[in-house]
Amino acid sequence: MSFSNPSREQLKELLQQTKTIAVVGLSDNRERVSYMVSEAMKKKGYRIIPVNPNATEILDETCYPSLSDIPFPIDLVNVFRRSEYTPEVAEEAVKIGAKVLWLQLGIFSEEAAHIAEAAGMTVVMDRCIKVEDSILLPNGKQA
Repeated sequence: MSFSNPSREQLKELLQQTKTIAVVGLSDNRERVSYMVSEAMKKKGYRIIPVNPNATEILDETCYPSLSDIPFPIDLVNVFRRSEYTPEVAEEAVKIGAKVLWLQLGIFSEEAAHIAEAAGMTVVMDRCIKVEDSILLPNGKQA
């Protein structure tokens, strides 16, 4: 299987349609990249839902131990976990009906991509959502 990310135009459309982002591996440490990226995305107007079994609240949002514990729909699952953990995250993202699986910069898993794509999800790998958002939607989210 050879993977390719969606086109710039598809990414722009995807981000415009996204309202709720579950962030798997979001740290409550302000120095961590996951925190900085998620904080920036929240300021851009996205609802950030932290997924971290070791925290109760991050960025003024209730933190859930797993994707399956989130009691409402999620548009996009943004992953800050090492590549070897992503197939399990992909399976959970499929179960909760998310539309997009986004693996952050440096994270790549053909297995996770296959799981998500087989369920009809869009997959983005090895890209920073904050960078893509600021390039594609520089003036903020316009729905």
